[in-house]
Amino acid sequence: MGRHLLMLLAGTLVAMAAIAQPGPAGSPSAVLAPGDLAPPFSLQASDGRTYRLEDYKGKQAVVLAWFAKTYSGA
Repeated sequence: MGRHLLMLLAGTLVAMAAIAQPGPAGSPSAVLAPGDLAPPFSLQASDGRTYRLEDYKGKQAVVLAWFAKTYSGA
């Protein structure tokens, strides 16, 4: 996996974890504030592999965010 793709994946995983940690019955059990550590989690990617946040501990990540239709008027 290329370095850029790996950094994008790591950043995306961290951003998704920062939204909320699901609790019982899918309700948010904790809301994270800026500076809080993300809870441990794993996600299955479209390539079938499972990625865990802990696999990226101590590694530097770059978060890239975009919306394809930002300036399209859509």
